[in-house]
Amino acid sequence: MNSIRSILIANRSEIAIRVMRAASEMNIRTVAIYAEEDKLALHRTKADEAYQVGAGKKPIAAYLDIPDIIRIAKEAGVDAIHPGYGFLSENPEFAEACAAAGITFIGPRPQVMRQLGNKVAARELAQAAGVPVVPATGALPYDIAAAKQLAANVGYPLMLKASWGGGGRGMRVVEHEGELADAMDVARREALAAFGNDEVYLEKLVRRAHHVEVQVLGDQHGNLVHLFERDCSVQRRNQKVVERAPAPYLSEQQRSELCAAALKLARQVDYTHAGTVEFLQDADSGQFYFIEVNPRIQVEHTVTEAVTGVDIVKAQIRISEGARIGSEESFVPAQSDIRLSGHALQCRVTTEDPENGFTPDYGRLTAYRSAAGFGVRLDGGTAYGGAVITPFYDSLLVKVTVWGHTASEANARMHRALREFRIRGVSSNLPFLQNVITHPLFVSGQCTTRFIDSSPELFRFSARRDRATKL
Repeated sequence: MNSIRSILIANRSEIAIRVMRAASEMNIRTVAIYAEEDKLALHRTKADEAYQVGAGKKPIAAYLDIPDIIRIAKEAGVDAIHPGYGFLSENPEFAEACAAAGITFIGPRPQVMRQLGNKVAARELAQAAGVPVVPATGALPYDIAAAKQLAANVGYPLMLKASWGGGGRGMRVVEHEGELADAMDVARREALAAFGNDEVYLEKLVRRAHHVEVQVLGDQHGNLVHLFERDCSVQRRNQKVVERAPAPYLSEQQRSELCAAALKLARQVDYTHAGTVEFLQDADSGQFYFIEVNPRIQVEHTVTEAVTGVDIVKAQIRISEGARIGSEESFVPAQSDIRLSGHALQCRVTTEDPENGFTPDYGRLTAYRSAAGFGVRLDGGTAYGGAVITPFYDSLLVKVTVWGHTASEANARMHRALREFRIRGVSSNLPFLQNVITHPLFVSGQCTTRFIDSSPELFRFSARRDRATKL
């Protein structure tokens, strides 16, 4: 195996810290990058070394500055770069720039990223592999008349999506032809800003759908395994809010078919490293459809780690070193030895104000107290007393992941954990998250992607007393 002794993490906040922690346990030196606006960010202090990137550029553009990231990597003498999620994690040009500089990119090969990172190309691969897909257009032309014709061929209502990237950026529901032109303009701008590419396409909207995804891992020797599935149906504006594993509505047969379909698609492109194959399941018919592949680690990977015991970040690093899945050094057991154990769910605690249209709040955290205890995992980015929350980046404070023997125990543990939090100085979505996980539809496991939009009772909050601060 080719030993990796040092890693630059081309990202920020909680995912950068997550990678640093895994690397530290493996006795690997870590290098952080930070934009000017992030000079006080916590991820800087968690690394062995930290360097400013993209001097003079805007806050997000700094983290997208490929030449400067490569410059820092060379000067710091790192062996590998981990892209995290978001930013450049799905950018094949970045992977190629790493290779050209003689630096290992911890992720799939550039050609695989091109095939799967582009949602339109990935659909074609799924069809070739015999995996069912939602009816959709190809990449939309700039000519609105031509785009309208393609939309009519699929049929309204439709979902407008960015071809490159995810996280809800560039996504819009289009109910009828009159909404298409404006939606395309907004989606293209969002996609260009977030992913550096404004290509979009249209997909048939499944009204009552479960969003379910399968975690896969592949090594560089042709071995592929799945780590079962996650349910991501609880979404707001196409952004996942609560995730859980396993999906509560799947039968064993459906689970088996879903995971087999994910592996079939991954084999089609000789996939390596961590990736997620995403599906929609029609809540009425039970039929599932492939929608996209995320060729990177995901925000919600923690719930899969909780129920399988597999450290996905360590696995990514070992795979990059050449380890074989099934061997002890790979951190990934053979498929027959990967089993589901219990239930896990993740909530994303953000500084969004649910009583004010989820407007992100920013300022200084005057007080911060987090949860703890058996079965509670915290992945924090900017979560500590005195931290300054800026308006430049994602509003995520901390991810809370809990595990329980049963789904009901996991839910009860999450409810307890959320009640333990105290966040003062900025608004947070804690009251909203508590309403979500105690809602009868969530408890029963039957939420669809329309759950938040169709449940106004989630937005009824009791007055906060803030007794501790007053005392």
